[in-house]
Amino acid sequence: MAKAPANPKAFPTLALETLLIQRVNGPVCGVDEAGRGPWAGPVSAAAVILNPDDLPPGIDDSKALTEKRRAALEPEIKARAVAWGVGFASVEEIEALNILHATGLAMCRAIEALSVQPVAALVDGNYRFKLPCEIQTVVGGDGLSLSIAAASILAKTARDRLMIELDAEYPGYGFAGHKGYNAPVHQAALKILGPCPAHRRSWGPIKALLEEA
Repeated sequence: MAKAPANPKAFPTLALETLLIQRVNGPVCGVDEAGRGPWAGPVSAAAVILNPDDLPPGIDDSKALTEKRRAALEPEIKARAVAWGVGFASVEEIEALNILHATGLAMCRAIEALSVQPVAALVDGNYRFKLPCEIQTVVGGDGLSLSIAAASILAKTARDRLMIELDAEYPGYGFAGHKGYNAPVHQAALKILGPCPAHRRSWGPIKALLEEA
């Protein structure tokens, strides 16, 4: 007889959304970001208000999905959600504000882009960003909340698409492949070409290269 796995994969649900909607008596969105750690490119965020009666199947934490699966889910989420929004904070804003506050700025822009404004938001992580609505932080939220998971997909696909555009604008760094993260090909390109305007110049490895120049 086959044994069930000791720790079966748990998929996100609408349980947290349901409890919060009952408390605030209004729309609730999920919020997540992508791109806090890379050496290059903006940070992105997305906000999603899902329709509990029209949920795209297969929504999960974006990190648990393949690029192909994220690409397939993105239009499904956008078409079937009550509302969705995406926001960015630029490399210049990251440098001026620091990555934490720039992430909060991207989240604000994502919420403000919603066609239906939420009363409250479920936000992945434990940091209480200053957002234009009440927030409830959820550690590991992209694996627990369907709304946050949907937001993680939209934030990731939006940023990946922008990094592909930056690859065309600044060829040679491999942005289309590694999306600005640390990778051997990225390190090698930096040694040959030096940083470009898309790089976060206050990041340790980039800062070190500039000081060597």
